[in-house]
Amino acid sequence: MPHKMQLTVKNNSSVSEFILLGLTDQLELQLPLFVLFLVNYTATVMGNLSLMNLICLNSNLHTPMYFFIFNLSFIDFCYSLVFTPKMLMSFLLEKNTISFQGCMTQLFFFLFFVNSESYVLTAMAYDRYVAICQPLLYNVVMSPKICCLLIFGTYMMGLVSALFHTGFMIRLRFCDSNIINHYMCDIFPLLQLSCSSTYVNERVHSIVVGTAIILCCLIIFISYALILFNIIHMSSGKGWSKALGTCGSHIITVCLFYVTGLLAYVKPSSAETVGQGKIFSVFYTFLVPMLNPLIYSLRNKDVKLAVKKTWKRLTS
Repeated sequence: MPHKMQLTVKNNSSVSEFILLGLTDQLELQLPLFVLFLVNYTATVMGNLSLMNLICLNSNLHTPMYFFIFNLSFIDFCYSLVFTPKMLMSFLLEKNTISFQGCMTQLFFFLFFVNSESYVLTAMAYDRYVAICQPLLYNVVMSPKICCLLIFGTYMMGLVSALFHTGFMIRLRFCDSNIINHYMCDIFPLLQLSCSSTYVNERVHSIVVGTAIILCCLIIFISYALILFNIIHMSSGKGWSKALGTCGSHIITVCLFYVTGLLAYVKPSSAETVGQGKIFSVFYTFLVPMLNPLIYSLRNKDVKLAVKKTWKRLTS
């Protein structure tokens, strides 16, 4: 699929390839960082693949909530695959280059998966609202058809956002420097290199990202406000505990995703703030995908039970 996309990318620039500076230029840190990020990548891949397999193999996890968790793990697995191998190469190679077409392809898929994740987290908040506030209607409201439509909608929103950003990035001209102050092709480091006006790109970024953040945060906030209102009016302490336990993992995931994402993405305009954004994006792109499977397994009784059943099945 990346090869097909490369055929459609028209390069209007004199730059045919970019040089990725990576995370740091300090030679003594290259090997330790390579090992650290290789371990992180291995944990991310194994953790998300394990959780996806666990959900597929255990019928007690075939519920709307775990359908969304499956897609969350799939997205985390895919978007770490988009940039991590290239970043690991930067620790080993003297000059880590990427073609113009490869750079635009990487940008497209990274934005597609990141935006899709924000909408999946929003759909999960709605799922928790229905489960706690409308438990008798849960199986009707969150039917397989509705869940599939919600997931289809999240991927479509991610696709539209990625197409907007990448389409407007391709129209820019790159004619002077080709050195990207980042470990991947990201929006603001690329905008800094352009020798044509980036005004439209900046406005598109503000509108698309602003709309996504406002829409997602509003739905998540309303869902949890209604959940909190419902919890307050619960008479039993057991109901309180169950409701909070159900939402706890999702709240942690949402906070990690949005706080680190906002620090990395909102407004890095100068070279200094782009450098800061690069550091923040490490948490956003490496820590979150690795922690999500742990958050949803260590805090979840259903997943722990599924692990025990699967282990018994494999060892018997």
